[in-house]
This record gives sequence, structure tokens and C-alpha cells, in this order.
Amino acid sequence: MRFDSALLVPVLGLLVTLWGFSNARRTAAVVRVDVPIANLPDALQGFQIAQISDIHLGPTIKGPYLQRIVTRVNSLGADLVAITGDLVDGSVAELRDDVLPLVDLTSTHGSFFVTGNHEYYSGVHGWIDTLRGLGIQVLMNDHVVIHHHHDAQDPEPATMVVAGVTDFGAHHFDKAQRSDPARAMNGAPVDAVFKLLLAHQPRSAPDALQAGFDLQLSGHTHGGQFWPWNHFVRWQQPFTAGLHRLQSLWVYTSRGTGYWGPPKRFGAPSEITLLRLVRA
Repeated sequence: MRFDSALLVPVLGLLVTLWGFSNARRTAAVVRVDVPIANLPDALQGFQIAQISDIHLGPTIKGPYLQRIVTRVNSLGADLVAITGDLVDGSVAELRDDVLPLVDLTSTHGSFFVTGNHEYYSGVHGWIDTLRGLGIQVLMNDHVVIHHHHDAQDPEPATMVVAGVTDFGAHHFDKAQRSDPARAMNGAPVDAVFKLLLAHQPRSAPDALQAGFDLQLSGHTHGGQFWPWNHFVRWQQPFTAGLHRLQSLWVYTSRGTGYWGPPKRFGAPSEITLLRLVRA
């Protein structure tokens, strides 16, 4: 039988499309990452941060999809939940009910959110108010201080800073919301033993380094989402996916927990990240 290459091309194209669709629509797998921190105190040894990012609630991603993510995050028993932007692709009026599962998120110290570029496309001020109404702490070039006990045997808690900045391009939509990691550290306690920054885009990293952060959590890139876009991300962002080092700063870039545009992921699976602090 003659091999028909003309037939093979559309068949392979269909299989790749179906595979990409399946990868996009499944509930994101948990990716576990250890982050080594020098001089980490006993109280923070094993501290766990669950990160979700770039869910893009909108035309093809709705509340039940988010509910599955929340259920999986809650099963991890994290100390803190970080939501690093691009949660929505639509207005509060369109998607108010779809974000309601976020109220069920559970962790030791609560859930924290920073804006991504798509929040600015979707009416950022309304979304900030809505998320705060759901009990999510929205960080906008500011921080909160957390005192954490590893267990009841700790003689005293460890003090850590959890900071967040607006999206790298926020000033194009609202000049008062220009992203500023240094401002996010204003007034932080000098005895804080660990400083975490939530920043939607990895390219906030040089400013985060100068501001004195230990770890930056980002998203935005989707890990490229599907070939060949993964090769183009590096033209705009310093990191495409995973854990990287910028001098004394660790940067973790999530591939995203949802998807944007066509429901397709190929070579860049979605993820729920569980980051664990360990002594270097």
C-alpha cells in the first residue's frame, strides 16, 4: 500500500489538536518545587506556598473549572495561597458568579492576589473590589507582615513579608498604579527573615532584586502555552517557566493554571505550584 503523506499531515494535525485540547481542559497537575533559602529559620522550614496563575476565566473557562482548581489547592494544606494575576478575561458583570469558588480557598495565612495585564483590560477597579469582598487580600505595591510558627514547639514565630505589585504595564491604564517593588517594601520590618514578592510578569525581577526580596512568584508567560510560542517568550521576559536565580533572588515563573485564547496546550502543561521553603 502506498504511503500517503498528504493524508498523514491532517491526521497528525487533528491528533495534536485533540491532545492540546485535552491538556488545556484538564484540571492542572500539582508541581512541587523546593526553594533553598540561606539562613532559613526553623519556624519557616517547610513553609508551603500554593501558587495559581493565569486562569483566564472568560468565554471558555467558567466557575466549575475554577472550583476544581480550588478543591485541589485546598487538598495541599498550604500555609499561603498566591494568585499571580490574569484571573479574568471579562467584566465583573459577566463573571461575578464564576469567581465565587475563590471564597472557599483555605490556608494558614490566607489568599493573596496581584493584578495581571488582563485585569486592566477587564475593569481593574471593579475586580479589586470584588476580590476583596471574597476575602482575598489584594496587594498593590504594598505588603503584609506574617508571623509563622512551624509548630507549637517553636519558641517564637518567624516574621516574613508578603508583598505584591501591580502589573508591570499598569501605568499605561492608571498612572497611579505604576508597578513599584521598592514601594511595596516601604515600612517592612527590618527583622523580617524572608521576603516574598508576587509580581505578574517575570520582568519585575531586576527591581525586586534591588528592593531586597528573596523570592518572586510570577506567571504571564504560560510557559509558551504551545509550540512555537515558547521560543518567543524570551524576547520579552527573562524567564519562561520554572525556578531561576537572579543573583540573590529566586524567581519562579508558573506556566499558568488555565489558558488564554484557544483551549490548547502543547509542550507547556498547566500547573498548580506548591513551593516549599527549605534551608540551603
